[in-house]
This record gives sequence, structure tokens and C-alpha cells, in this order.
Amino acid sequence: MIAKNKPLKELYFNEIIPSMMKEYNYKNELQVPKLSKVIINMGIGEGTRNSEIIDIHAKELALIAGQKPVITKAKRSISNFKLREGMPVGVKVTLRGMQMYNFLYKLIHVVLPKLRDFRGLNPNSFDGRGNYSLGLPEQLVFPEMKADKVKRIQGMNIVVVTTSSTNEEARSLLKGLGMPFKKV
Repeated sequence: MIAKNKPLKELYFNEIIPSMMKEYNYKNELQVPKLSKVIINMGIGEGTRNSEIIDIHAKELALIAGQKPVITKAKRSISNFKLREGMPVGVKVTLRGMQMYNFLYKLIHVVLPKLRDFRGLNPNSFDGRGNYSLGLPEQLVFPEMKADKVKRIQGMNIVVVTTSSTNEEARSLLKGLGMPFKKV
């Protein structure tokens, strides 16, 4: 069972490693999958026409993640979208180490319970290599965001990258960390 006040890194070393070694018959602790990084991405299509929006969302993402985001640019031109190569189309941040664990703790225990009509995360959103993706409809669910300061609602994608080779190992790792998956 997950203790809400226990840091995720401590939980991983004290409880998840021993339980996964027993469950998957690992011979060495280093075989146990671990979290590699968390990537938070905001795709801002309107940013091609208005660079001020990109700057606003970059500041918001910096508040949410605690780290300065990188502005992503278009890789190729698409005339139907009036998009040229090199135009800003979003912002992203990659978290590792303690910032990653702190963000995941906040996501699991503060943000996801605040979502309206939340019944759990889709347990099938793995990519086949042990990485999990989820989307949030708005940035207002984070405690750092004040509703009166937000000018534009923007969703975001969050990818949790693990070192596991299968979806089943990654699912049990994330479930051990407290990720609230739906019952299938």
C-alpha cells in the first residue's frame, strides 16, 4: 500500500525493488526497472501567429515543472497550416532526478485527484517499451496556477519514461509508485 507522505524515491528503494525482485524473479537489484525521466509537453498551435502566447505558456510550464522549458520548433513546412520550418509550435521540459520524483508525487497525490470525473488512468496507454503517456486537459489543475492569472487554457502531454522492456513491468512499477490506474 502507498503511504501518501513517503517520498517516491524512498518508496522505490524500500518497497518496490524488493517486491518486483520477488514478482519477476530478478537476480540483481539493477535488473529492476526504474524511472528514467518525465517529459511534459504543451503543443501550442496558435504560437505560430502569436509569439506572446508561447512566452506565457513557457512561464506557466516553468512554474509547474520547476525548470525552464525549451521552445519546440516546427521540423518542416506545412502549407495547409501556414507553418514554416523553424516556427515555434510548443514548449517542453524534461525532468530527471529529484525534480522528476517531486513532480510525479505532485501529479499522483494532488493533480489527478483534482480532475473532474476522474475514475483512474487508462492502463493501456503504454507504448510497448514500458513508457506511459497521459494527457491533461488544462494547466489549472496544478496548485501553482491561479485561475485569475491564466489568460488561455492549454492542455499538456506527460510521458513517464522507464527502463523496463515490457509494458507489464512498467505497469507494476508505476502502480507501486501509486499511479491510479482504472480497473479493467
